[in-house]
Amino acid sequence: MTQRPWSRRDFFRRTAAAGAVALGGTAALSACTSTNTGGGSVLENARNSGSIRIGIAGEEPYGFTGTDGQVTGESPEVARAVLQAIGIGTVEAEQVDFGSLIPALNARRYDMVCAGMNITPERCQQAAFSNPDYTALTAFLVPRGNPEQVTTFQNIAQKNLKLAVLGAAVEQGYAESAGVPAANISPFDDQNALLQAVTAGRVYAAALTDISLKWLAGKNPQAAVEVTPGFQPSENGQEVVSAGGFVFRQADNDLREAFNTELQNLHTSGRWVQIASPFGFSEANLPPAGLTTQQLCAA
Repeated sequence: MTQRPWSRRDFFRRTAAAGAVALGGTAALSACTSTNTGGGSVLENARNSGSIRIGIAGEEPYGFTGTDGQVTGESPEVARAVLQAIGIGTVEAEQVDFGSLIPALNARRYDMVCAGMNITPERCQQAAFSNPDYTALTAFLVPRGNPEQVTTFQNIAQKNLKLAVLGAAVEQGYAESAGVPAANISPFDDQNALLQAVTAGRVYAAALTDISLKWLAGKNPQAAVEVTPGFQPSENGQEVVSAGGFVFRQADNDLREAFNTELQNLHTSGRWVQIASPFGFSEANLPPAGLTTQQLCAA
């Protein structure tokens, strides 16, 4: 299994048949059309129309539809700031299952994925990623008090404990690489299901990013759970650099390059921290200097 960074795909999928929502308000959206309906590139047409379509997975706090019907989260809010800087003022979103994000992007249902998606070599074969947007650590959601005292995937394997993960997420690979038997790993569709599996005792722990699990635990204070300290997982004996980014079709280089320029400006100016901090991110989650998408795609 190749080394790969973690993903953020984590949270309550708000509806099974999620529709399209505009940042700042609801809006009907065709599931089969793209902003690239003119003769120019996606970037040119989006600038001309002032609008672009994005895909989200309903994962808190990365990209989700709030109870007020507004699309929000770290990724949509950062994307909105970047896109406004390059002349695209309106962002509309379509919510799909996490595993459908890249296929729907390539089918031109939208022109970007804004879902906190982990940059992995496998995904880099299917689509093009922005510069790394953030990094985060992995953690476990465990019963309050953590009676088994687990802090790593190796602990899960050594104690022969059952583990919950999200389907299509990277944590299953981390667990298997650490020796957790496949029979002890249960994939679930959303973060609520992870929480329920732990509180009902069907699994001992659920693995996800520390940002995701802290948000989940904070929204469910009545649940008798806690989040373990964050750590860097390893695969094939090497620590994994966990970094997520925005996703584009491989042909849309001009859009990706323009996006990267303004994303870097957000990172260096301090605006990124202002935008991302309401969603549990801090300056510590900024990508380290020198970390590149090329490195993550080749890991």
